[in-house]
Order: sequence, then structure tokens, then C-alpha cells
Amino acid sequence: MDTYSLMREFADSWALLLLTALFLGVFVWAWRPGSRALHDDAANSIFRHDKKPAVEPVSRDVRGNGAKQPEEA
Repeated sequence: MDTYSLMREFADSWALLLLTALFLGVFVWAWRPGSRALHDDAANSIFRHDKKPAVEPVSRDVRGNGAKQPEEA
């Protein structure tokens, strides 16, 4: 039996079964009973600082020491 036929037979049987089981496992994991709070938190995370914006971080120079670059004249 040549390599192509062997790989084709594997892909048609065991690989298909493995990928189907993997898909169903990911689907069940995403819809598990305790995950609703995590999904709701992720969905609403973009609205967390709606009333009070987050503070912008201090800009740093290339060296990363916090010193500001002098302005060019």
C-alpha cells in the first residue's frame, strides 16, 4: 500500500472521528453550565470605563526610563 492510500484511509476514518470529537468537546466546553458569568464579563468588558475613562499610561522614551525627549527648536 502506498503512502497516499494509507494517509487517505486514516483521514477518512480515525482523523474524521478525532476532529468530530474535538469539535463537540469545544462546543460542550463553551456551553458548560458555569461559564455564563465568564462570557457575560467578556462581552461587557468594553463598557467597563464608560462613565470614568481609564487613566492613560505615562509615555516613555525608547530607553524606557520615563524621561521625556527634549523638543526640537
